[in-house]
Amino acid sequence: MTHPISPLAPPPLRGVAHYLALAERIVLILIAIVLSVLAILLLASGVQALIQSVLSGTIRDQAIEILDTVLLVMMTMEIVYTVTLSLESHTLVAEPFLVIGAIAAIRRMLVITAESTNLELTHPDVFRNTLIELALLGFIVLAMAGSIYILRRSQSAGKSIEEPLPE
Repeated sequence: MTHPISPLAPPPLRGVAHYLALAERIVLILIAIVLSVLAILLLASGVQALIQSVLSGTIRDQAIEILDTVLLVMMTMEIVYTVTLSLESHTLVAEPFLVIGAIAAIRRMLVITAESTNLELTHPDVFRNTLIELALLGFIVLAMAGSIYILRRSQSAGKSIEEPLPE
């Protein structure tokens, strides 16, 4: 993301870096706006599908698709949050990306689980591949959760090192 320019850099480089940093901020703001609009439209679509399925009595059939849409909105807003953090801090923060990855993996696991209920009897090879994919997704979720835990522990350990010791 944005890196500070050395005050020792020649004036032309500082000017170019300033405009590049400005362009970066503008692009990130536009990305956040587009993602927010997308999230609102997806959420409205999910609410509409929910209302229609409740009124028609097909909520059981539509539940996975509605949940999939809501989780996609959640992922989109996590990306907006990450872009906002990048704008405010001028650094790339890892934890929101890990959260997005975990949500994406869980979302895929839910969809696969719902879609594969009858595969065991009708397509045993496809069912076996589905189980392998679920196992890999489960491993990914555990890896993301472990990464978030380690990241938080290292950040709290860094803060405790910076604090002065009582005398």
